[in-house]
Amino acid sequence: MSANQTAAVIVLAAGGGTRMKSKALPKVLHPICGRTLVGHAVSAAQELTPGQLVVVVGHMRELVQQHLADEYPGVRTAVQAEQNGTGHAVRTALEALAADGVQLDGTVIVTTGDAPLLTGATLAALAEAHTTQGNGVTVLTAVVPDAAGYGRILREADGQVAAIVEHKDATDEQRAIAEINSGVFAFDAKLLAEALGRLGTDNVQGEEYLTDTLAILRTAGHRVGAVVAADYRDIVGINDRVQLAEARRMLNDRLLERAMRAGVTVVDPASTWFDVQVGYEPDAVVLPGTQLHGATHLGEGCEVGPNTTLTDTLVGAGAHVSNTTAVGAEIGELASVGPYAYLRPGSRLARKAKAGTYVEIKNSELGEGAKVPHLSYIGDATIGEGSNIGAASVTVNYDGVNKHRTVIGAHCRTGSDNMFIAPVTVGDGAYTAAGSVVTNDVPAGALGVARAQQRNIAGWVARKRPGTASAQAAEAAGTPGTGEAGQA
Repeated sequence: MSANQTAAVIVLAAGGGTRMKSKALPKVLHPICGRTLVGHAVSAAQELTPGQLVVVVGHMRELVQQHLADEYPGVRTAVQAEQNGTGHAVRTALEALAADGVQLDGTVIVTTGDAPLLTGATLAALAEAHTTQGNGVTVLTAVVPDAAGYGRILREADGQVAAIVEHKDATDEQRAIAEINSGVFAFDAKLLAEALGRLGTDNVQGEEYLTDTLAILRTAGHRVGAVVAADYRDIVGINDRVQLAEARRMLNDRLLERAMRAGVTVVDPASTWFDVQVGYEPDAVVLPGTQLHGATHLGEGCEVGPNTTLTDTLVGAGAHVSNTTAVGAEIGELASVGPYAYLRPGSRLARKAKAGTYVEIKNSELGEGAKVPHLSYIGDATIGEGSNIGAASVTVNYDGVNKHRTVIGAHCRTGSDNMFIAPVTVGDGAYTAAGSVVTNDVPAGALGVARAQQRNIAGWVARKRPGTASAQAAEAAGTPGTGEAGQA
């Protein structure tokens, strides 16, 4: 391994996050824009393709380890059983690597698990400056509007970093400094190990501060450099749910700006939310009140919204999706969905297909140009091209034990208020009559009629509901008094 290569990235994620006031989740597992806090840290670190990537875990570590194993296989974890400071956490990571026979040579980046806006590009700039300047350690800093709670950067007259003082240990004069420590560093691996061995606990917290390594290395004659983040928001950390919400808005603003500069029209950014995995093509239009989650992708020229939530959903070019919730769906080119539609996992609409008002679809395919315009449930079904499903239709797919499939062929016309009792097949070009309960296959080109003959009982209202408004209306209409008649 080259000495200039990033040998390792160590992500510090062991803290309890008590200010989050959460019993269910450790701080680093709280989600923001489609990833957990630690997930953002790991994703940024992976952009450096480091030789080793280690996440230091502690509080509720089983949950964090399971999350990392599920979402980021190959990432190592090191357990900091007792949270004795950031310096102790880094040493824990180095000891875990050494126990596995890993000896580091080159640059080691140390970052935090609660800074979701930190990008891989910023980490790469830090690593490059560290190597180019020949520093023993390089700290990522930022000049922020409000430095309360952060460690302050103390500089010499020549601009070099002299030390970092934690907010709790700082004097009033030092607290007036606006340049802060991000908690992100680049170290020479060997110098880092030496400095960690010399850390003490003579501070307010009685902990081993990683920041004290800067003074140790400077005293030993090594250069201590700093890289100021171009955007101070890169280093914003999360300590409570107020800051979580603030960071979510910042990150969402970045994501929307990126989309708009790529050719997406976002009509109202204030009411529009994207996850980091969302993709898009030019000329897509996103209307107000829209949330796009997971691996949702917008095709060229499609229109999504208003008031639409899509998760892991593909929207084809030129499609229109209005007032819709969709999860794990595929919406084809020029297709139309909504308003007030619900596409559940496995819903696939081909080109020019339609799922209209108050339509729910699950695990079903609509062929090219097929339409389910109104008030229907289509579950576990295949509907062929050009077919039209009448209003208030249901594919009755569940018998109480198993799910069954309905197949409706191409260019069928099914009547309103049809129940298709699966498993059942309606052949190509067939029709079904309104009000039918279809229990048997309908051959291609046939008309399926499955309803009882109508029977009218004359005078029933006058006899059974005398004195009611209905009886009075019937009497005024001059209806026959008694008897009954049948009508086909």
